Amino acid sequence: MNMANKLTLSRILLVPFILFFLLPLPWAEDAAFSRFVLSSPGRSIAFVLFILAALTDAFDGLLARKQGIVSDLGKLLDPIADKILVISVFTAFVQLGRVSTYILTIIIARELIVTGIRQVAAIRGTVIAASWFGKIKTVIQVVTLIVLIFEPIVANWLDPSLPFLGYGAPYSLPGDIMIAVSAIITVLSGLDYGIKNKDIWKEEP
Repeated sequence: MNMANKLTLSRILLVPFILFFLLPLPWAEDAAFSRFVLSSPGRSIAFVLFILAALTDAFDGLLARKQGIVSDLGKLLDPIADKILVISVFTAFVQLGRVSTYILTIIIARELIVTGIRQVAAIRGTVIAASWFGKIKTVIQVVTLIVLIFEPIVANWLDPSLPFLGYGAPYSLPGDIMIAVSAIITVLSGLDYGIKNKDIWKEEP
């Protein structure tokens, strides 16, 4: 496995650690660690880990192109790593009550449809790389998650009397806007992907 693909794999390996510092322990929500997670220092660790994971998405592609080691494995592994990272962290925010299940359903549905198209193409001997619209979608989703992760830190800094979660407007307004934009771009990128690969929908003779 080349270095670019190792970077991609590291993005997947970082996901459990991000969730570990985002979500309180389900079996001990009142434990000291759970209280630490629901505080600015704990959320700051999750923020740094998420930034590191997001940076691997930029560097793995740059490294692969610079060294001329773009591979079919990388073309398949990179979008899978993106999906695992984005869906996992969005799911965490659903559990925390910050993101609607409807938004998560839109994201998962789009990814399942695109993955299905890729699998059919692979069976027919074609590897479909991620589109630029898909890359933009991923960037917006990542920015949305960065805003959501950092949101309570800012709110707590501006007003320490607020609860760490459930603070509401105006502190939640930027995150709400980004969630809406992310959902719209997710739908549009899915439609774009389906239209550009419409031949996949045709049955073989």
